[in-house]
Parts: sequence; C-alpha cells; structure tokens
Amino acid sequence: MGKRIRTAIAVLSATLLVLTACASAEPTTSSSQPPAAEPAAEAPAETPAEEPKAEAPKEPVTVRFSEVIRSIFYAPHYAAMSQGFFEEEGIVVDMNTAQGSDKGAAALIAGVADISLVGPETAIYIYNQKGDKTLKIFHQLTMKDGSFLLSREKLDSFEWSDLEGKSVLGWRPGSAPQMVMNSKLIQENIAAEVITNVASPAMAGAFASGQGDFIQLFEPVASTLEKEGKAYYVASMGESFGAFPETSYVATSDYIRDNPEVVQGFVNAVAKGAAWLKTASKEDISAALMPFFEGTPEDLILQSVERYMAQDTWPAKPELTPEAFETLQSVLIENGVLKPEEKIADMGEVVDMTFVNAMKE
Repeated sequence: MGKRIRTAIAVLSATLLVLTACASAEPTTSSSQPPAAEPAAEAPAETPAEEPKAEAPKEPVTVRFSEVIRSIFYAPHYAAMSQGFFEEEGIVVDMNTAQGSDKGAAALIAGVADISLVGPETAIYIYNQKGDKTLKIFHQLTMKDGSFLLSREKLDSFEWSDLEGKSVLGWRPGSAPQMVMNSKLIQENIAAEVITNVASPAMAGAFASGQGDFIQLFEPVASTLEKEGKAYYVASMGESFGAFPETSYVATSDYIRDNPEVVQGFVNAVAKGAAWLKTASKEDISAALMPFFEGTPEDLILQSVERYMAQDTWPAKPELTPEAFETLQSVLIENGVLKPEEKIADMGEVVDMTFVNAMKE
C-alpha cells in the first residue's frame, strides 16, 4: 500500500508540472429675517427630478469548472445548472470531467480551470508541497462517501466478514473512496485484496468481465450494473463509514482573492440547487438531471438520488467544520498519505468558509 500511495502522489506532482508548462447650483446662505427693501425674487421653475438610471447588466462571467467524475453524487451542481441558478448569479459554467481529483487539482495549479470539485485532501497535499500556489476549499458539497459496495453473487445478508480473503475492485490509491474503503476494512479487521489499478471509467466493464468479487461504485453506474443483473447491492459506504468530507469546491488562493463576487455567486447557486432538490417533484428532478446522464433511464436516476438523500449526503449548510477537517486528516494519516508532522494545525491555510457563511438564504 505504501508504495502505491507514494506512486500516486508522484503522479499528482508530475501532472502538475506538465499542466503548468502547458498553460488585468452655487451655494446659498439662509437668514431668519427676510430682506425688507428688496422685492421677492421670482422662484425659479422647478425641473422634474431625473429618474435614476438603471445599471447596465453585468456581462456574465465564464467559470472554467472541472468535476472529478460524473456522478449523481453531485446532483445539486447539475440542478443549479439546469434550473438557471448560475445564470441568476451572472455565471456561465464551462464544465469538463477530470476523471480524478489529482487531475482536477492539477488543472487549477496549471491555470486551465478556475474551480474544481475534488476531494479536499488535494488541498492538503498541495499545501505540503510548499509550491508557489495553494488551494483553498470554499464549499463542502458532500459529507458522506458516495460509493456503494456491490457483489458478484447475490447474498441473502451482508456482513463485512464476507470480504475476508475476497477481492474488491476499488479506486486509485490516495483517493477519498479508496481511503474510506481501506479505513473501513481496518475498522472491521478484514483482510481483503483491494484492486486499485483500474481507471474509474473502466471499472464497471472490468467487473462485468469477471474481475473482482466485489466492486465499489458511484451512482448511477452502481444502479445500472444492478439493473443489468451483473452485480448486487450489499452496502452503502457512506452509511457504513459515517460522516466524511468527501468532495469540495476548491480554487487557488489567488483566484478566490481576485474574484470574491464570482466565488460567492458560485456558492449561492449550488446552495439553491441543493435546496431545490429537497422540494422538487420526481418528474422535475429526473428532467433536470437526465441531460447530464444521457442513456440512463429515469428510474435509475431517481433511485440514485433517493439513495444519496437517504444517507444525508448533502449537508444543510455546506460547511467544512473543524471536526470534519480533523476527521479528514486522521483518515489521511491512517492511510499513510499524510505524515503526522505534516498535519495542518490551522485549517485556515487551506479552508475558507466565509462564502458559505455569507450565502443567500
């Protein structure tokens, strides 16, 4: 595990270097007694008051946005896009999918993305590299792991001991879902082989082809594999592991300093999306999300949303608290990707929750 983690961190550093290479009326006086000798002057005709001129609408600001993967785990963001909440804040979102937090963070450092939705651990990794740029977490979108454990064989009931001696097709070393899985196995004292060298877009296909006894997937891919009869749901990693700050909106410290109105508008829009999901009808939710998941049936989209809502994925206030930050760093240390002496004492070095605290109700 240590060798794989060191390799993953080295890959992140190399990616950063490559992307960086590739890439402002006269005054009058008054008296209590009127003059006696002079006739009163004729009062000047009143001119109608000018109506206040409406401010010219601000030009929309384009934000280059990188999401870690495409998943219904991030439904509030897609709802904000489909319902026009970003436009209300004067923001046009130019979105791409990075396929990894390491790549999403590297895009920020290289200046090819403005805001990324990634694992918050990336801000800690980059801070400890002591480079020219740092990242700051400004909105905590999810507070649970978003993956689900599926089995190849149907199980009447599931116990974590069922993983003993089995293989689990999982995520890359150092990623949030991989660390949640590893920490859960440590908690349960289970020895399982976790396969971490399959790229996330290829995981479902690899499992369908026979690799692994279990697989750890996000929605809607998990529900799709179930519907195809190629896997069986056994557990929610979010429910099993508990509160964990898995995915955050992150930008460079420079971008946040130079564009506070844009960052505030971004936070406001996503918060509106999260609130909308809680009250919208099933029909409206499926209509809002389906354009982002072409080919995924409506029932699977709704099932995915319901699973994430059931485990309290999206916090009412999207804040990375000191307690959650402590949990994050403890998991990083437990998984060997953060040395105890590298632990950040002042979370303000990589976290800025002022925009969340100021967001519109």
